This record gives sequence, structure tokens and C-alpha cells, in this order.
Amino acid sequence: MKKLFGTDGIRGIINEELTAELAMKLGNAVSRYFLGKYTKMIIAKDTRGSGDLLENAVAAGAAAAGMNVELAGVIPTPVLAYITRKHATIGVMISASHNPAVYNGIKVLEKGMKISDEAEVEIENLIIEKPYHYSIYSEVGRVSYNPHLRETYVEHIVNKYGGKDFSGFEVIVDGANGAISTVIEDVYQALGIKSGFKYIEPDGININDGCGSLYPQTIGAELNSGQIGILFDGDADRCLFVLPGNQLVDGDRLMALNAYHMQKTGRLKNNTVVATIMSNLGFERYLQQKGIELLRTKVGDKYVLEKMLHTGATLGGEQSGHIIFLDVNTTGDGLITSLETLSALSNLGIELKDFHRSFPVYPQILRNVPVSDKKRVMECEKLKAELERLKSSNLRIVLRPSGTEPYIRIMVEGEEQIQVESVCERLVDIVEECANE
Repeated sequence: MKKLFGTDGIRGIINEELTAELAMKLGNAVSRYFLGKYTKMIIAKDTRGSGDLLENAVAAGAAAAGMNVELAGVIPTPVLAYITRKHATIGVMISASHNPAVYNGIKVLEKGMKISDEAEVEIENLIIEKPYHYSIYSEVGRVSYNPHLRETYVEHIVNKYGGKDFSGFEVIVDGANGAISTVIEDVYQALGIKSGFKYIEPDGININDGCGSLYPQTIGAELNSGQIGILFDGDADRCLFVLPGNQLVDGDRLMALNAYHMQKTGRLKNNTVVATIMSNLGFERYLQQKGIELLRTKVGDKYVLEKMLHTGATLGGEQSGHIIFLDVNTTGDGLITSLETLSALSNLGIELKDFHRSFPVYPQILRNVPVSDKKRVMECEKLKAELERLKSSNLRIVLRPSGTEPYIRIMVEGEEQIQVESVCERLVDIVEECANE
């Protein structure tokens, strides 16, 4: 069982749970695990001020073990995924995604994909059993900075979407003061997208601060008729849309629209989409109407990708906006999601507001309950008994510990809003009781 890695790498409060010492141990262990297979590690980061110290610590640990290191600077996670696939090597992304600046995190990629749970366990064992290995002086890795890695991704995206017609759109971008700020203006301007840009002025501590994908109301309330808001998170691996009046177009709706477009253009392999257990039943019903099968996985875009690779699917993702277009990139890529969605709307001749209005949605409530001991709550007999009792209901219930934060996450979905609300509140009360026992 993993002790350090959650569903999306290692994450924690900087200088408390996630320290320079741990980062150096991780860099050293990752290098030891992959030495012999790769000779270079590429390190990237988002805009958090703590990224500098973690970047240096990971690089020092890796070089001490004999791995050469290239520093890519501030770029989105999907840019690092593209680069590590292009260069056939490993990468480390320093980011806590949608979390505020007090948090940071470390993700490990191999040739464009997050490493497996098994690899994470092996790396943890190396850290625990022998925190450091030091190579002899002549085999110490070298550390260099390569500012041009970002440019290869921008060129790739512009070439990929350069022939698309984006002239009918006026978009307002919320960059979450995150890593998308390093690529978004270059790409949108090159593609001729009429755009306004907000929250693309990071200062090290304002990342996700009242802006970005968790705060659609920030620009949603400011949009004029005909405008579309496009929201990113801190490392730009997720994307959501918002319409005037704070109408959020979530990942389920974006996947549904793109699945239909990909089906019509022959890109939707096996007529299949992969999503998690959190996706709304209305999404599943929409796909069924189009003759598209929905496969579900546990929460985490890495599990979505694993199922996509196993089944040959080309589209998958999460309600939160992590969407993978596997024929374009190997990870959730917010920039690609935005361009694919605008292209789908243009080609299908659909207004996003009309699609959003007609999309079937079942009542669904998501609640995060803060707890100090997630394991104890999940083993609480009172909670287990209530979940067993609810199995006979006509509700879909997902209750799980967060893999990245100190929460128990509760999702309740059904046909009747009143019943969904009542059951969700009951589960919240029981979780809180179990946490306080």
C-alpha cells in the first residue's frame, strides 16, 4: 500500500508535509529506479513560489544518484507530458494542481504518462529502505536549464490546430494565475482566437486564489452575451467552460460534446468513452442515445488513461475537467480540451448555450467533509452499516477518502432532488460523527 503517493503524486503543505528533504529523497529514488533505462530527467513546475526550492531539491537528489537533469522552468503539466514523450524519457512535475499556494506536489511521468501504482510503491520502498544513494564523482549527473522545451509544445499545438476555424468565438480566459500563462497567449493569438485574458499574472502566491476552475463565478458573472469563459487550474491539465450567468459547462458536458464530434469524424475508436464513477448519469444516458458506450473507473485520471489504453478508447476524462484526447496527447490537457471543444462547436454548427440547455442532468450532490483520520472514518461501523442499508435504494452513492487532501468525499445521485439532498446530509452527519468518536 502506498504511503507517500496519492491519486495524483505526492502532495502536502509546503515545509510541513512536503519538505526539501523529502523532495531530494524522491529525486534520488526516482533516479535510482530509472537509471539504466533513461539517462535524463526533465523537471518542470507551476507558478508557486515554493516550486523553486522543490525543483532544486529534486534536481540535487537526482544528480547525486547519477541522473542528468534538464530544468524546463514554468510550464503546464501536459507540456511536460508531451516533452517526455517526444524525448522518450522521464519527468517530474512540481505542482499541486487546483490547490492554493500553501500546498505543492510532485508527480512523476514516464514518456508522457503518470507512472503506475506499482512503480510508485517501488520508489517509496527505495526512500524508506535507503533514502540516498551517492554515485562516484565521475558519474554525478549534470544539471542544465533548457528554456526552449516550451516552444516545441507551442509549435506542435499551433501546427495541429492551425487549419481550424475559430473566427466565430469570443472567449475570456481565466488562467488561475498558473502555468497556462506561459503558453496560452502565444497559442490563441497564433490561431486567431478573439480572446481576453484574466488571471495570468502569477506572483508566487496567487495561484488558484479566487480564480480558475474552482471559481467559475469569478468571470462567469462578468461575461457578456455571446462570450464564452474558459477556465484552467494551476497546472492546466484541466479545463472547464462557463457561460454568462455563471452557467458552468463541466467535464461531463465537454466530453459528451466532443464524443459526438469525434464519432461523426471517425476519431472515436470503438465508440467508447472512459470516465470515472463520479460522472453524472445524464452523461451516460446522452452517450447511450448516440450509441456510445461509457466505461467507468475509480477516481483519478491515471486510472482513466489505463482503461483507455486497455480498451483502445481515444476519449476519456473526469467531471472536474481532466479530459484526455489520446490521439493528441497522453494526459489531461486543458489547452487541447479548449481547442477541441471550440472546433467541435464550429464543425457541428452548435451553440454551446443550446447544447448546455438540452443536456440531461440528474440531481447530484458532492460534499467534502474535513477529517483528520481518513482511515478511521472509512472503517467506522456506523458508516458501513448506513452504506449497506442504502444499497437497496435507487441512488448512486460514492463515498471515498481523498487521495490528495484531508477529506472524505461524498457523491449522491438520483432522480429526486429531495431524496438526494436528504441522503447526502445524513452521510455527512455520520462521517462527522465517526471523525469525532
